[in-house]
Amino acid sequence: MKAKSVICHEFGKPEDVLYVVNRRVNPPAEGEVLVRMLLSPINPSDLIPVRGSYSHRISLPMVPGYEGVGVVEEVGTSVSQNLLGKRVLPLRGDGTWQDFVKVPSEWLVPIPPSINDQTAAQLYINPLTALVICQEVLCLGSGDVLLMNAAGSAIGRIFAQLSMIFGFQFIAVTRNSNDTQELLQLGAAHVIDTSCSSLKESVMEITSGRGVSAAIDSIGGIEGTQLVDCLQPHGNYLAIGLLSGIPIQWQEVSKRTAVNVKLFHLRHWNKQVSPYDWQEKFHQIMNFVKEQRLKITMPEIYFDLLNVREAVVEAESPNRKGKKVFLKMGHEDGSEK
Repeated sequence: MKAKSVICHEFGKPEDVLYVVNRRVNPPAEGEVLVRMLLSPINPSDLIPVRGSYSHRISLPMVPGYEGVGVVEEVGTSVSQNLLGKRVLPLRGDGTWQDFVKVPSEWLVPIPPSINDQTAAQLYINPLTALVICQEVLCLGSGDVLLMNAAGSAIGRIFAQLSMIFGFQFIAVTRNSNDTQELLQLGAAHVIDTSCSSLKESVMEITSGRGVSAAIDSIGGIEGTQLVDCLQPHGNYLAIGLLSGIPIQWQEVSKRTAVNVKLFHLRHWNKQVSPYDWQEKFHQIMNFVKEQRLKITMPEIYFDLLNVREAVVEAESPNRKGKKVFLKMGHEDGSEK
């Protein structure tokens, strides 16, 4: 059987280096499951490796896509036949931007009927990252104040909601007022629009001069450095992204302040977590969704896998910031058996 896959043979602009090809799909080996993909979102984290930011650890050619939802089509030996036809998250296997994905059965995450495909497809990168940070990295709870830049993003919206669940105060930092009302409705205690307010002055006013206990930086550069000045002495600074492409000069920062600097990559957590803990985290996330304590941004537009180049351009359009673009899979078009 052959089916469509998005392939990247060289690093560069996603709209220039992504191709759709027909590849042979081999049966699952022992302990593996073959999943027929349904939907996969386009996240910034999907496109960063395509551009070559992680070229030192990524082998080409590669299939992009970190998350998505599908249906179990075939199982290998030693895997229960009861999985056939079940909706699942096929994570930690091949890239998800293809019609079929093979994955070890122990990492497969079953999806209950109460969760729709659009939500299920987005339960990995942002919700799991945010949950692990809250529970294990920063251990946030009552009395803690978390400051985060680029908070109008999908993961910023999730932190706003988790603040209501875990009881910490969330201060969202944005560059404009477009997301202010939504962030406040989701649970943010305050939203600071840096286009019209000083970040440090605003934070000190909100915290009565104490500063925040933790800060999350997704940007780096000047905006990331500004978060440091808002921290309490020995507060926790967590870097989770580098949207600006400009690293912070920590030697200079350390001369004038004392902060606990941490770096979080979900792949590092993945390497040390057990299958039980992995499943337990997803169980928590899905319970939050079923209880309507956590709402995931719904996709705004869909593209067929064949139109992946147009899809990535649309996903990165400045006018679509914070809105989701999805890829639809289906082996009826362009595949052969």
